[in-house]
Amino acid sequence: MTRMLSFDNVELYYDHVYALKGVSIELNEGETVALIGANGAGKSSILRAITGLRKIKSGQITYMGERLDGTSAPEVVRKGIAMVPEGRRVFPLMSVKDNLLMGAFTRSDKPGIEQTLESILTRFPRLRERFNQQASTLSGGEQQMMVIGRALMAKPRLLLLDEPSLGIAPKLVQDIARAIVAISRDEGVSVLLVEQNSRMALSISNRAYALSLGQVVLSGNSRELLNDPRVKAAYLGGDV
Repeated sequence: MTRMLSFDNVELYYDHVYALKGVSIELNEGETVALIGANGAGKSSILRAITGLRKIKSGQITYMGERLDGTSAPEVVRKGIAMVPEGRRVFPLMSVKDNLLMGAFTRSDKPGIEQTLESILTRFPRLRERFNQQASTLSGGEQQMMVIGRALMAKPRLLLLDEPSLGIAPKLVQDIARAIVAISRDEGVSVLLVEQNSRMALSISNRAYALSLGQVVLSGNSRELLNDPRVKAAYLGGDV
């Protein structure tokens, strides 16, 4: 496997409080890697460091063999990294169509953009049904599908997902989980998934890192972690 992304002993602070303390993780091409842990564990800080929204204090981030830390957010997108933020953050007064097209702002290949748009509408039929509706009229699950589609409009090689199941009805959580698996499988997109729903995250990922207080405390094969007594106790609500 080709190494796509790596953190090497990364530290990140908010004011004088550390969010990441000596974090080292890696992701290979074609993998789905999950980051699990409680609120404040540092999961989302990893995504902010990758996307250039937060500057790291020390260590280094490497993407496709090149240093990524210090890169501006727009340039990160141009390098093939797209992020679905926590809380969805739709453009509420814009149509589903225009929300999706916002994801293609770095592209100029009109036929390619139309082809990508059609593939997203095929993957998420609800979006086709609501194509001309205002985004604010969609349910939470439908909005989540839309912002995942918006990120895919950039044709990323690496997709960052921040809490995609948050505030979503259980039935639609299953649909979104299946979509994440399909996106990785069918389009060869690597996925870094931040998720408090640890059971879902471990079920659809290849490997995972468990974080606590800004540090990696466990890592390994997701299926093995799903059955690890320590993970069951700390992240899955006890024995299952």
